[in-house]
Amino acid sequence: METTQVPMPGGGGRGVHIPYAACKMLRRKCDSNCLLSPYFPSEDIEKFAGVHRVFGASNVVKMIQMVEEANREDTVKALVYEATARLRDPVYGSSGAIFHLQKMVEELTSQLETVTAQASELQANIDQLLSILMNVGYLDIFSTMHHHPSTFDDDCTHHLLQHHHHHQHNIIPDTVASCDIIPDDHHLINVPKDHN
Repeated sequence: METTQVPMPGGGGRGVHIPYAACKMLRRKCDSNCLLSPYFPSEDIEKFAGVHRVFGASNVVKMIQMVEEANREDTVKALVYEATARLRDPVYGSSGAIFHLQKMVEELTSQLETVTAQASELQANIDQLLSILMNVGYLDIFSTMHHHPSTFDDDCTHHLLQHHHHHQHNIIPDTVASCDIIPDDHHLINVPKDHN
């Protein structure tokens, strides 16, 4: 296994060889052919300790040998993740985290379905209201108020909203007829001046 050489105080070419995490923890002599050295540097001893505790160093070496060199780094990361999850949850390990995420997805899906149903119900209520307004002759007026608010003065709008529920027989209330309504090319509104 490769080692890190730290210069001794006072200069000179001689130094101390610091073993990588695996050899340091296992207290064995560093071997330049050690398969674990590229993936567990000396500062990651806790990471290797978790993997060793869950899988065992010899099994980790075997699993690394089973994959191509280009994929070994990802393999070690997966082993570290599984070991960490297993130490945190000895029963389910990483499967517990997956189960938790799946449960969250199910809950969010249920919430989305509820909100979608509420939105559909709200839209149905809006459509029903628009149908009622159309039947009593208010739809064109409200449309003009929405798209051309300058067409109505404040007093007219106030009276219209105050008395629209008193409308009968498809006749616009007197308060609306007294307003200064300016029709445009797209919204021609016929406001009767005499209801008798």
